Amino acid sequence: MTGKWLCILATIFGMAGVIAAGDLVSKTPASVRQAPRILNAKERNIGQLIADVEFQGVAGKHHRLSDFANRKGVVIAVTSTSCPLSKKYFPTLVRLARQYSQQGLTFVLVNPMATDKPVAIQHDAKELGQNGLYVHDQQGTLSAALQLTSTTDVLLLDPARTVRYHGAIDDQYGLGYSAAAPRKSYLMSAIDEYLRGQPVQIAATEAPGCLLDNDVQPKLNPDVTYHNRISRLIQMNCGECHRDGGVAPFSLATRADLIDHAKMIETVVTQGTMPPWFASPVEGQKVSPWINDCSLSPSDKTDLLAWLKSDRAEGDVKDASQPVQYASGWTIGMPDLVLKFPEPVHVQESGFMRYQNVVVETGLKEDKWIQGIEIRPGAPEVVHHILVFARPPRGAANQQKNSPQDEINYWAIYVPGNNKQVYPAGFARKLPKGTQIRFQIHYTPNGKATDDVTQIGLMFADKPPENEVKTASLINAWFEIPPGADNHEDSAKFKTSSDVTVLGYLPHMHLRGKACRYEAIMPDGTRETLLDIPRYDFNWQLLYRYAEPRTFTKGTTLKFFASFDNSDKNPANPDPKSTVRWGDQTYDEMLLGYIEYYVPVPKPGESASATETVQFGMIEGREDALFSALDLNDDDKLSREEFLKVSQNPRLKQTNPFMVSAIFVSLDKDHDGELSLEEFRQMRELFRKKKN
Repeated sequence: MTGKWLCILATIFGMAGVIAAGDLVSKTPASVRQAPRILNAKERNIGQLIADVEFQGVAGKHHRLSDFANRKGVVIAVTSTSCPLSKKYFPTLVRLARQYSQQGLTFVLVNPMATDKPVAIQHDAKELGQNGLYVHDQQGTLSAALQLTSTTDVLLLDPARTVRYHGAIDDQYGLGYSAAAPRKSYLMSAIDEYLRGQPVQIAATEAPGCLLDNDVQPKLNPDVTYHNRISRLIQMNCGECHRDGGVAPFSLATRADLIDHAKMIETVVTQGTMPPWFASPVEGQKVSPWINDCSLSPSDKTDLLAWLKSDRAEGDVKDASQPVQYASGWTIGMPDLVLKFPEPVHVQESGFMRYQNVVVETGLKEDKWIQGIEIRPGAPEVVHHILVFARPPRGAANQQKNSPQDEINYWAIYVPGNNKQVYPAGFARKLPKGTQIRFQIHYTPNGKATDDVTQIGLMFADKPPENEVKTASLINAWFEIPPGADNHEDSAKFKTSSDVTVLGYLPHMHLRGKACRYEAIMPDGTRETLLDIPRYDFNWQLLYRYAEPRTFTKGTTLKFFASFDNSDKNPANPDPKSTVRWGDQTYDEMLLGYIEYYVPVPKPGESASATETVQFGMIEGREDALFSALDLNDDDKLSREEFLKVSQNPRLKQTNPFMVSAIFVSLDKDHDGELSLEEFRQMRELFRKKKN
């Protein structure tokens, strides 16, 4: 998304923000993000003796912990080739093993996932090389004996097998976030202090990762077995992503897979973070209004949790479900047009990457109506999400009219588990001739450098549709989030000038986003919550689609409320000490409530006014004085060149002349290439500051 747009006018007018909020409930549930939390030493058995456990390395040799009594100590680190956090931390572990093995420590990497692929395990063992031992703890006996808790857990033992440190490697990666670099290097600090003969200052922390299960309980429900219930439940709710070749980091296609990940499944299902669905139930509605609601039903949740907490009965194989055959290649069918990156985008091994923007020419010689869209990343394991924008080429005759929407509102979107859209008969998106496709990609390095070549496949409609699908936005680009604020609230709104039929909503904030809500205020003053996200998670850019499109009558006000956590309690926060404003990178913020809607396609000879894209936004200020200052030739009109002087103000840094031009276009209602004073005054309506 575009970055510094509209901030230029905010500086000139001295505006602090748009629409002071106050309607958003300040009390929200705990964050879905989790960083290592410092624990009391008693909680991690610091100072206790570890049994002399026997284990076997992947090279085939048997070992005991006592074998390393002549070394200065032993670091035991959990790893996995399927857990995403383990994969991110693997290069760090290899680097630490290389560094500290030369100082007398032995590194033992323990993989407790029985279903991790042998090829991947051998690859990682080879990467570790002579700097340590790699153990595939398929039965989980070693991890249970050592009381390891997750796939990022680490133990530091002295030669007498006494626990000196138990916890996380560092805080660079956690559940729901990824930082450019560690802020606290817990393991390195503990090792350095230990090797210097000093007390370990922070000896115990949590280690956020895929949880390990070392406490299987007696059977609870004899009627629920894997074959007669659980396998089908998993296929229906998890199988699309958690399968070989799926976008999830590991498969849940077998009972062994579920047992391997039982504790983590139990946790995320109980917390409500998996399956990924963050909308609260709509008050007064027993049936979800969202066609893509993937949350578990109460009975599914009860049976799955009961089975996970029991002995995980397999049941009668005769009751087994049929394997699901997932389509390979293009799942929407063979596209009529495939576009891909002209050059690979290099994705670094670890750390933070800025949004990448790649422009591809469509080469279309005529307008096309698009019935189906599918986006296929070349390296899906490192692609967080992709927004696709359609814009005319520079210099095109229709660029002036379409540019504002082209640079703000997405044309297509990719998120893990949702990479395609096939519109029903009579609905389609328009792709004008000569259009450029701009991909905006958010990459999340996973511990291994790679290259990505993303493709988009397009299916053409056989004929012009009855309705055109569009995207509009409720935007507030004027907010300022104070340093340290843990629940800063703001909002944006739009009053419809005609009936609007909405297909769905996609809220968008960045790493400080905490909660959000869409609301409608009807012409009679009645208020209705349309979509409530009490725990916003940037990791899931979900589009909440109505099962039945919702029509709002003329005069309805649509509002988008957002709450931000800019405190040091937010582990994903890039800088709690900064004042945060609108910007396109994840260390900036956005208050952006996308709305998908449709309008009738005009028939030949019919006015096209009904299909004009809905515009959103507001401002207020000293319009007359600014108009006079910009009117250099005193002709009581502003040309585009005069208006662009706004972006040349020396007080304004990193402004975007293109977006200044976009504002000009939105104000030029009669499309004569000039602004009258009355048109210029519309900035008051375009960006009005409200308290409600």
